[in-house]
Amino acid sequence: MKIILISLLLQISLFADKNLIFAPSEECKECHTQIYDEFFGSMHAKSTPSKDPIHNAVWKKHPKNKKFSQYVCGKCHTPTANNLDDMLTKGKKAMPDINNKTHQEAISCAYCHRIKDIKEHKGSNTNIINKTQKSYYGNSDNHLESPYHKIIEQKNKHIKNGNICMGCHSHKVNKHSLTLCATQSENDMGGANCISCHMPKVKGSASNISDTKTHSFHGFSGAHFHSDMLTQYVDISILKNKNDFIITIDNKSPHSLLLHPLRVGVLKISVKRADKTIKLKKEIFVRILGKNKKPTMPWKADSVVKDTMIKANEKREVKRDFKLQKGDKVDIILGWFLVNPKALKKLGLEQTKKAKEFHIFKKQIFEF
Repeated sequence: MKIILISLLLQISLFADKNLIFAPSEECKECHTQIYDEFFGSMHAKSTPSKDPIHNAVWKKHPKNKKFSQYVCGKCHTPTANNLDDMLTKGKKAMPDINNKTHQEAISCAYCHRIKDIKEHKGSNTNIINKTQKSYYGNSDNHLESPYHKIIEQKNKHIKNGNICMGCHSHKVNKHSLTLCATQSENDMGGANCISCHMPKVKGSASNISDTKTHSFHGFSGAHFHSDMLTQYVDISILKNKNDFIITIDNKSPHSLLLHPLRVGVLKISVKRADKTIKLKKEIFVRILGKNKKPTMPWKADSVVKDTMIKANEKREVKRDFKLQKGDKVDIILGWFLVNPKALKKLGLEQTKKAKEFHIFKKQIFEF
């Protein structure tokens, strides 16, 4: 009887190690009301195929979907899934399920706050998770005791240096050894990092247990939402010459202006002269992946077909052969499409507003 009991306990223990249990984000709402509201409207909360139409469109075409019924994207898009191991194990079948609550938690509060370490790999990194439930890592030196969970006092270097994001956002290399996207992890911006830029301090208490004047923004500013928080890291200036003018875009961030290969950056330029508006040629910023010199889906690509994306710490000059006159106003708009307009039809996103609308990032007017 004892042998059977020990055997059962071992099986339960092994199962628990393979399929970690995470507290639902809804539980955090009671104490962290403002943070929860920010999180609930973020891409971290909307990372699943059922919540993100763009991700869903790409996933529908993925060979692991069509041939193997295996959601390999779950590693970063549904990391709290109770069958995550099956999603990542060759030969297993495990698909995202809209009726499975652990899938729909997406990138939950508990998941990020239980990241203990990051293991680096050539293809993509892996998050190492603290296996003790409701024991979380924080980013404050003054933690109060909570009746709901424990804050681990041990200093987590990945939170302190902002690299906690690098388990998922560092890089992705496909089977053809092509880097699909990459974010520099060694980021020196005068002490700034992923967290300080994308989770800046905003007004409001971190919880209703300990009253603080500010907290780290959990809406996660980026290409989808709250990009206005990032405008301070991109400067736009203009130089008027005798017969032309030059626009300089200074990308002060430690990574490219846009990272995902589906994105397209656009610089719109127009000159207002008296009662007329003269539209000049747009400048396009893209990084297109492909095979045999033709654009293709990321998992098929073996080369970069075209790359005009503004790089990390780059000052990109855009010249227009147009003679400015006194009284002219140059209207400059820098923004992007989340999906390259040329890929909308292939992905079946022609009618999806989120995919086809132009997102204005920064707008400036220069008077002469």
